[in-house]
Amino acid sequence: MYDHVADAIGRPDLVRLEDGLVCLRFETMKVVSALGAVRHLLDHGVVRPGDTLLDSSSGIYAYALALACHRYGLHCHIIGSTTVDEALRTQLAVLGATLEQVEPSHDLKLDQSRRVQRLREVLAENPHFHWMRQYHDDIHYLGYRAVAEELERQLGAEAITIVGGVGSGASTGALATFLRDSSDDVQLVGVQPFGSVTFGSEHVADPDIIIAGIGSSIPFGNVAHELYDAIHWISFTAALSGSVDLLRRHAVFAGLSTGAGYLAARWERDARPERTVVFIAADTGHRYTDSVFRRHHEAVDLAALAPRHVSTTDDLALPWSRMRWGRSSAPRQAAA
Repeated sequence: MYDHVADAIGRPDLVRLEDGLVCLRFETMKVVSALGAVRHLLDHGVVRPGDTLLDSSSGIYAYALALACHRYGLHCHIIGSTTVDEALRTQLAVLGATLEQVEPSHDLKLDQSRRVQRLREVLAENPHFHWMRQYHDDIHYLGYRAVAEELERQLGAEAITIVGGVGSGASTGALATFLRDSSDDVQLVGVQPFGSVTFGSEHVADPDIIIAGIGSSIPFGNVAHELYDAIHWISFTAALSGSVDLLRRHAVFAGLSTGAGYLAARWERDARPERTVVFIAADTGHRYTDSVFRRHHEAVDLAALAPRHVSTTDDLALPWSRMRWGRSSAPRQAAA
């Protein structure tokens, strides 16, 4: 029995979809990193019950941090993106978190810059607040140790390939790091949207949308580029097709980044069928009902999709490109 709902939400399910293809399904993945980080801060006396934790979020981390604060008796203050919807705003309010949303913007870089600027203003006004720095503090890796241990228990650590949206770098980076403590045969494949600076695709715009949560217009300190063996860049339209196919074929209702990860994972499994490929489903599909699933008629057969293989980011092209990263260091523009 769990002592708090956050502990239950943070525990993922492993679902075998096909031979060699496994879904690591979360209800809300960042609860894992938020709980682990907050526990660490409390255990080391950095914060105490009653203190206020502060961070910026486009949505999922805000909910995760609010749950962690509720769990441990802390206050939560969020500088939110315009993508925070009414349902989440209501939940945050009832949980006791305070939310400030920046002015609306269709430009991801401007949205992130405005949030960082406002966050620094709040810190200047309230120097006793603790900034969680989800994008830059590697304490957000800690909560994934238990997830890696469960993966190893159920699947072993040999011939495993982890596939997931990169985002802040914590989930994929942590899983690969902890699994590699037991085995040298763990591959890590990151998924990126076009237009993200993290792995050098900022010069290629996706005319539909940049997939929030798995890319960034600014450098993130928690992304350890040298952990990644390959990168897939996937457009909105291709990810939509992946999300719809995942629901139709396997009844897994998950977000847009999961559709992109599923597409990449299928390719990786087919390319090396001797390996077990585990892809991360970071959240459910509810907030994508209108933008993705109501458009299911636009989805194409996945058999018609294949990545363009590139050896340099100069050659990236929509709707889908793949590059062997080879555990190289960060591109100059992505170095935090």
